[in-house]
Order: sequence, then structure tokens, then C-alpha cells
Amino acid sequence: MKQIEGTETPLLAVHGLVKTYPASGARLWGSRVVHAVSGVDLEVRRGENVALVGESGSGKTTLARCVLGLTRPTAGSIDFDGRDMSTATRSQRGAFRRRVQPVFQDPFSSLDPRWTVGRSVGEGLDSFRIGTPAERAVRVRELLEQVGLPARYAGLRPTELSGGQRQRVGIAAALALGPELLVADEPVSALDVSVQAQILNLLAVLQRDLGLAILVVAHDLSVVRHISDRIAVMYLGRIVETGSTATVFRDPRHPYTRALLSAIPDPDPARRPDLVPLHGDMPSPLSPPPGCHLHPRCPVAVPTCSSVDPALTDLGAGHRVACHVAAAAAGHPDPTAQPDASATDTSTPRREEERPCPPRA
Repeated sequence: MKQIEGTETPLLAVHGLVKTYPASGARLWGSRVVHAVSGVDLEVRRGENVALVGESGSGKTTLARCVLGLTRPTAGSIDFDGRDMSTATRSQRGAFRRRVQPVFQDPFSSLDPRWTVGRSVGEGLDSFRIGTPAERAVRVRELLEQVGLPARYAGLRPTELSGGQRQRVGIAAALALGPELLVADEPVSALDVSVQAQILNLLAVLQRDLGLAILVVAHDLSVVRHISDRIAVMYLGRIVETGSTATVFRDPRHPYTRALLSAIPDPDPARRPDLVPLHGDMPSPLSPPPGCHLHPRCPVAVPTCSSVDPALTDLGAGHRVACHVAAAAAGHPDPTAQPDASATDTSTPRREEERPCPPRA
């Protein structure tokens, strides 16, 4: 794992991204909407692996679909290599599709069972008419070997492969057009634990050898610990903490991040985990709580949390957290927090009204 430094233009830059969906039954209940993504800023630099983590329903997959162009954002912008994709021409969008490729979550449904492996891997080559048919067949065999599968697998069908082998085929198909960015949505969640490490190691090797940038969506921090350069923690449509992987694991500041880390199973049964309890379930995205979305479940919430939305505060070295308590503890008051009126009132204190003493019994 390497640290990416410098001030060059990010390969991917998401600014203020918002995505809402009309709620089911909106005709009966009015214009209610589902707040899937709420004002997300995210960057991925060239050759960098960024992990987007959070529990189910936090908006990770919706954000990934917006990045891929599969879902149109409600507001905000997505810049790729310095170009706003919302104003891109048709030819520029075609080039974007070659440079950004998905790796889907479920290898059992992402491959057409009627197609051979070779046809699935070479679909992108056929669509963009890259090379002759003979050259495409050679390229397909090279891609299969690159992901650890024998070239003879090109004649097999997905039903003849295991789950891990199918995911390798999906990765080979994503690499066919020579992309610069892979968006991997839960790439190992549908696989056995024994196979997950193999796929993660494969992605790490491909990133190193091909110079790929990878945006990995995951709900388990332990899955991305050893392959990601940076981590962005997402809760109910918002980024609540981001920083280098080493920093987030060593010094998590947001209560939600600490709760995710404490949920990682410890292989030593004699060592009891230091659990960080969160009360109740995640609120509905139909009616997210005011202020900090976590405050109804947070064990350290203060009154400000229920009314003021915390901004991402920079704690130094790229470590940012959206938490009033964490920002104040680090000596960086949140600029969005309102001061306590009783603490700042310099007027003459009001004398307490004198009351007669009660008579003695």
C-alpha cells in the first residue's frame, strides 16, 4: 500500500453530490423523497485505492452508481480528469466509459449464463470495435491469465465456475478496455471467506502493476484495511470521517467509525473487544434526523448535535471528521456550531427574586 501525495488534479472529484428518489406512494403522501446521498465530497487520485465504508443503507452503492454514470445525480458535480461529466459531449462520455469500469457485487448475476467466458470478457472490445476478431481473442486469453485463470476457460460458461472464478472473470472484463479507475461495489461480499482474500490480493496486485485507481465500496472495515490508501466513512448519505487508512485505524475520531472498528471480530478469544455501543437502528432516509444524523444513536451526543449539522473539520494530515465533540476535543471548534448563549452573554446577571422563607413548623 502506498501513500499518494501531491497537489495534482485528482482523477475523480465529487463535489456536493446529492441524490434523492421519490418515495413509493408519493402520490398519496405528497412529495416525500428518499435522501440517499446528501452533499458528499470525495476525491480519488491516480493510482490510489480509496475505500468507501459504512453499514447497509448509508448510500455507498448510490454514490458508486452516480460515479459510473448509471444514475443521474440530483445536484452536485462529478469531475473526471478535470472535466465535469454533466456537461460532457457524447464522444467524451464514450471515452469516460472506457476509462472507468465497474466490478459488480454478485458474480452470479453479473455474468450472462448463456454466454461463454470469452464472450463476457470480450464484450467491451466488441462494443468499441477494438482490433480484429483474432486480436480480440488473443486479448481475452491474456486477460484471463492476468487474473489467474487458464486461457482455456474462455470456452466455459459461468455455471461451470466457482464464485471466486466468476468474480475473476468480472475483473477481467473490467480490465479489457484498459481503464484508469475501477469502481468495485462490495466485490467480495458474495464470496466465501477463504476466497475473499484471494480477490482482494488480486485487486492489490493489479493496482500496483497497472497503476489503477480503485474506489472500493465495503461495509466491513477489515476487508479493506490492507489494500486501501484512504478510507471514507459514510453514514446515512454523508461522509462523517476520512483520512489515511493507518490514521483512521490508529486514531478514529467519529463515534460511528469507532463503532465500526469495534465490530471487527478479534481472532484472539481471550481478548475482549472494546465495544462502542450505538443505540437503536439507522433512521429512515425518508426523514433523516436534524443536525448530526447519528445523534439519536450516539453515546457522546451533546445538545448542539441535535440541531446543527457538523461540517468536516480538518484535524491535520488529511484527517477530517464531521463531529462537534471530536472537533472540540482536538482544539478545532466546528465553524458550524453555534456558541452557547449563556456562556457568551456579558450583560449584568439578573438578580434572583427574593422569596420569603417558609414559616417554621
